[in-house]
Amino acid sequence: MGKVFFNEKEMMRGINICQDNGTLNEKSIGWSRNPIFHCNLKGNKFRKKKWNYWYMINEDCLFSATVADLDYIGMAFVYFYDFNTREFAEKTVITPLGKGCSISEKVFENVEFSNDKLQVLFKWNKYLKSMSILVHCKDFKGRNLTAKFSVFYPEGHETLNVLIPWNKNKFQFTSKQNCLPTEGRIMINNKTYTFDKSNSFAGLDFGRGIWPFKIMWNWATASGNQQGRIIGFNLGAKWTDGTGITENALLIDGKILKLNECILYDYDKNNLMKPWSIKTEISDKVNLIFKPIYDRMARTDVVLLKSTVHQIIGEFYGEIKDEQGNIINIKALKGCAEEHYAKW
Repeated sequence: MGKVFFNEKEMMRGINICQDNGTLNEKSIGWSRNPIFHCNLKGNKFRKKKWNYWYMINEDCLFSATVADLDYIGMAFVYFYDFNTREFAEKTVITPLGKGCSISEKVFENVEFSNDKLQVLFKWNKYLKSMSILVHCKDFKGRNLTAKFSVFYPEGHETLNVLIPWNKNKFQFTSKQNCLPTEGRIMINNKTYTFDKSNSFAGLDFGRGIWPFKIMWNWATASGNQQGRIIGFNLGAKWTDGTGITENALLIDGKILKLNECILYDYDKNNLMKPWSIKTEISDKVNLIFKPIYDRMARTDVVLLKSTVHQIIGEFYGEIKDEQGNIINIKALKGCAEEHYAKW
């Protein structure tokens, strides 16, 4: 099959992603600029995958917190990277059968993980249209960690929301959100890192679905200020192959430009710290070079889950094009690129 632009349906009204019997509601296949999908997953014991991954980033540091329920295990992890000192620290906690996890069916609802080692809360305020992110860990590489953030949704800010179908029994809803203004602080023992919403951004990877047992993907995300414009993107590859729809989009000054084509990743699999090339397959909308700074490698082997992820923290260079074909130069835009193999 040759290279093609996909015919992707834009959704306008709220919809359930599952039928009453737990199979895919085919009417939900498509994408939207707002999270209007209801992830009413049913049945499929030990096959459901649910997670909320948040990151907060500015020129000085990156902080991330995740809550995941994979049915047979629950998981939460937080990590921190200082761009100036190159310090990295991470904490992961795994529980049997999702113990301690409370996972929502919609994007704008609360999510929580709590046990004696790590507490993570994502709390939605519908009146302020903001998400509070609260984290506490008393043994973060031997130190006490407390993080408090408020993530704001400006009026009219668009997000990427996509239902990816492999078949009627396997499918994934994802909400990818970029360039959300955030403010807050991270306290590690007596040291405080402050995030000001004038130059700090948050991003979300919200996932709910029934996955194939074996999968591989690439992913790139970034949020930041480029010559006075707010630029972000979500660029995925491989896991959506054959489905007729992608999770690819640019975010330019709060507006989504959906990319209905594949993304090509070219990198040295034997040396992930060499520069990566990331391009659109057909058009010239994306032409980026990713320069790695730090390789966050996480390997999990527990119960039915075996995964290896290299989430590379780094900077993007190159150019993207807006809807009118105008070039936007990208220089030292901080973000992440990822290679992930999973059997789950």
